[in-house]
Amino acid sequence: MSTYAIGDSQGCHASLLRLLDEVKFDPAADRLWLVGDLVNRGPDSLGVLRFVKSLGSAAICVLGNHDLHLLALAEGFGRAHKGDTLDAVLAAPDRDELLHWLRQRKLAWREGDFLMVHAGVLPGWTVDDTLQRAAEAEAMLQGAHYRDFFAQMYGNAPTAWDAGLQGIERLRVIVNAFTRLRYCTPAGEMEFHHKGAPGTQPAGWLPWFEVPGRQSMAATLVFGHWSTLGLVNRPGLIALDTGCLWGGKLTAVRLEDRQAFAVQCPQLQRPGRP
Repeated sequence: MSTYAIGDSQGCHASLLRLLDEVKFDPAADRLWLVGDLVNRGPDSLGVLRFVKSLGSAAICVLGNHDLHLLALAEGFGRAHKGDTLDAVLAAPDRDELLHWLRQRKLAWREGDFLMVHAGVLPGWTVDDTLQRAAEAEAMLQGAHYRDFFAQMYGNAPTAWDAGLQGIERLRVIVNAFTRLRYCTPAGEMEFHHKGAPGTQPAGWLPWFEVPGRQSMAATLVFGHWSTLGLVNRPGLIALDTGCLWGGKLTAVRLEDRQAFAVQCPQLQRPGRP
């Protein structure tokens, strides 16, 4: 059995299928780990959702910011953005089934030495802290009052974790860390505006995984979200968003031996957009 961790597909169904052909994926024997952002801006978000759902337990997926955006829009919250390509999902006859399935996905997944999230982990959180914070937010997303969360999900504040936070502010910090984080201060204050590669950020901000003393270093972090970062495959870290949507590649790393595989993707959005 092989486990393939795959970067953000964002509705690029054809590229995902080509990558799985490249690695000779066998759903009866192998498993996929998908770092989230299954949907949006690519041409076939509906196809990606249906396909990944059809894989059942052969696919593990964590939620990304675009997946949450879809779920919020479906409940009437937030607003559609220029470049969104979610109409086909929202109009699909199996929409409710697909959205319910998506809402049940995790925000963090740990297995063995690997910990998968969409974007990042705050530097003060241990691996156990990370799983506990994820479970808090997942309970809301999967529970009877999930619409209350989507009604207040959008926003940057608070920008830092505090164990005393409660209610929507607590949940927003947790979800923003897992689905939007790129840069933060050494103290863990998050910054959501700069999306460039490391080295281009304003003074005082660090890539979240470069913060000295980061408490989650007991696991190898597997994540996506950061297309300008590109592939990173080094001890303790696997970054997988290689810009499929922008004409880059869709990338997989086989976790058992850390071998990388990729397929070239057509440019579907103008480079430089967030």
